[in-house]
Amino acid sequence: MMKPWMKRSALALALLAVAGAAGMAYLRQNPKVEEPKFRTAAIDEGAITQVVLATGTLQPVITVNVGTQVSGTVLERRADFNDHVSKGQILLRLDPANLQARLRQTQAQLAANNAALVLAQATYARNQKLVAAGFISALTLDQGKREVDAALANMELGRAQVESAQTDLDNSVIRSPIDGVVIRRNTDVGQTVAASFQTPDLYLLARDLRQMVIQTNVSEADVGLIKAGQRVSFTVDAYPEREFEGKVQQFRLNSASNQGVVTYTIIVDVANPDELLKPGMTAQTRIVVSSKAKVTRLPTAALRFRPDEDSLKAGAAPALAASAAPSSEAKARADDDGVLTATRSGAKVYRVYTVGDKQSPKLHEVTIGISNTRFTELIGSDLKPGDEVITRNAEIPGKK
Repeated sequence: MMKPWMKRSALALALLAVAGAAGMAYLRQNPKVEEPKFRTAAIDEGAITQVVLATGTLQPVITVNVGTQVSGTVLERRADFNDHVSKGQILLRLDPANLQARLRQTQAQLAANNAALVLAQATYARNQKLVAAGFISALTLDQGKREVDAALANMELGRAQVESAQTDLDNSVIRSPIDGVVIRRNTDVGQTVAASFQTPDLYLLARDLRQMVIQTNVSEADVGLIKAGQRVSFTVDAYPEREFEGKVQQFRLNSASNQGVVTYTIIVDVANPDELLKPGMTAQTRIVVSSKAKVTRLPTAALRFRPDEDSLKAGAAPALAASAAPSSEAKARADDDGVLTATRSGAKVYRVYTVGDKQSPKLHEVTIGISNTRFTELIGSDLKPGDEVITRNAEIPGKK
């Protein structure tokens, strides 16, 4: 009689044999599928928009720094941050005591000069009669004429000094030169301002915040695409869910270089009827340089893919390897970088790859048009919509 443990062992062996047979049958019917070596994406048709990305700062169209031509202590302030002011409105007053004293001094000096002029004229008139009577010489008369002329000159000098003192006194009252809004105030009551060497900035006024501009810096690689009138969309951190619109107003020729990177300033007009946008906000701009409604589109990532030598040679037929290798003309080009091979009828020729026999990359030369980060316009090639092009190498599990 068979013992129980022997029965269990026989049953286990039988089950293993059945599982092994089933596994062999499955493998015969379902051969191992080779893992793909590349990630691909399809060529399609659709709209494409080419943009230039840049960061800029919102600013009023016109700003005016309000200063003072005279020194003094701030006696009264009538305008503060964000106040709307009109042209000629008083912003602040300086203490006029010293200026008033100077005005009185110049007025007194003018009165003394006037008295001297009256005396000189009377003396000259009297000497004319004495010369005619022969009591004094002509030289004395000439000296009297010189004194009259000097007194007249002193009168003109005195009048100029009075006008200067009066102007300084008038300038102690600081008025707004434009209709606008106060963006910045740099002084307060009791503060002393000195205008000896440089005009101090008391206020910064903006003419109208309903119309603003963005000053954005664009790389020299993109300036050839920028033209006046192009549409600009932008966002600001204060309203991340909203996109604002603008228009390129000006391209400034004055360049700036920072660590070898050359940029140019682009001015963008922005309507701000609700005054939601504030001066100094950072704007992330997208300048639309070209847009097409329906073109054949190539994934832009395919232009950046470069196969390694192992991919080209592993399992590839000689003809295929030759097709994947650069042409002799491309090899002869000193500036061949493995991406751009040549130009054809003024258009740049690039290399892209499809998956060929034995999963080796197959070379295709293409000419392209406008481009963005996702799609590139396909102008000339043997490829067509629906074809799959390689965008990158596949990630192999467990391999880094």
